[in-house]
Amino acid sequence: MLPADDLDSIVGRVGQAWEPLSGKRLFLTGGTGFFGKWLVGSFLRANDRLGLGASLHLLTRSPERFRAAEPALANHPAVTLVPGDLRDFPFPEGGFSHCLHAATDADTALIERDPAGTLAATYAGTERVLAFCRQAGVGRFLLTSSGAVYGVQAPDLPRVPESYPGAPDPQGPASAYGEGKRLAELLLAIHRRQWGLQGVVARCWAFVGPHLPLEAHFAVGNFIGAALRREPIIVKGDGTPARTYLYASDLAWWLWRLLLAAPDGTVCNVGAEEEVSIAGVARLVAEIAGGGSPVRILGTPVPGRAPARYVPAIDRAAGLGLRPSVPLRAALEKTLRFYAMRPT
Repeated sequence: MLPADDLDSIVGRVGQAWEPLSGKRLFLTGGTGFFGKWLVGSFLRANDRLGLGASLHLLTRSPERFRAAEPALANHPAVTLVPGDLRDFPFPEGGFSHCLHAATDADTALIERDPAGTLAATYAGTERVLAFCRQAGVGRFLLTSSGAVYGVQAPDLPRVPESYPGAPDPQGPASAYGEGKRLAELLLAIHRRQWGLQGVVARCWAFVGPHLPLEAHFAVGNFIGAALRREPIIVKGDGTPARTYLYASDLAWWLWRLLLAAPDGTVCNVGAEEEVSIAGVARLVAEIAGGGSPVRILGTPVPGRAPARYVPAIDRAAGLGLRPSVPLRAALEKTLRFYAMRPT
């Protein structure tokens, strides 16, 4: 279960923008992941509290596994689980008003092992979802893209704006994820022009919060997992790269507002502005967890080399009324508390 105060915060901050969902049918991909659980949970909170009478169809490869893991979400009467793979799922019958395409696989190990598969799955999955939207008469579409579409951030660029012309290195197989997201954005742009689909793009950066995997490719998740186990927190590099972390309730609020209220064609960075180094966030996690886990930094900074950066500009989000509401320390405290209280 997600924290009740976070769900109430999302419902309240989205506000009157929920009203267009009254009586509508929504389709969601990626609903069983980190993003998806927050989207489903906040939708159900709004649906129940505001009496929207809306319904949500959620695509999943394994309905049984999702029901076992999240029964409160999966068994809610407003939720219908649609079994299938993103690339070839059977289209649900009937019309739908909104689609949130949040399915993605940013697992670094998977990308390194099968970059061709990563690129193909991202493209084919987005193409399939958009074909469904054409058939179902979807009017509004949200694509969760990534800051990876900008390629490597120049060390002398403090924050990356949406207008930044950077791109992943086409000669590097590791660019498969970022290039796949660029293709997904292009497919949406084509559908907006050729078929009149209203769509917005959320370029997502780094996040923290309940349901963030603790044993995957997310550094902050690994730090939290180690702290909860009272193990050393290992920073594999030199600890200098700069990051920002948006708390999950802000992420969900921003995504709903972008889908429901942003002008058609909006492209918006979704991320925080409170900057911290990887070593800094590791030490902060250790401190909040009670100091029982020493921080070990395996690398050594190279003298004279500027630290790597992965930091968004969020001026466009601010112009849409979207600002981070949970400071980093509070975000880490809430995440640690969630996992510490969660049944094992």
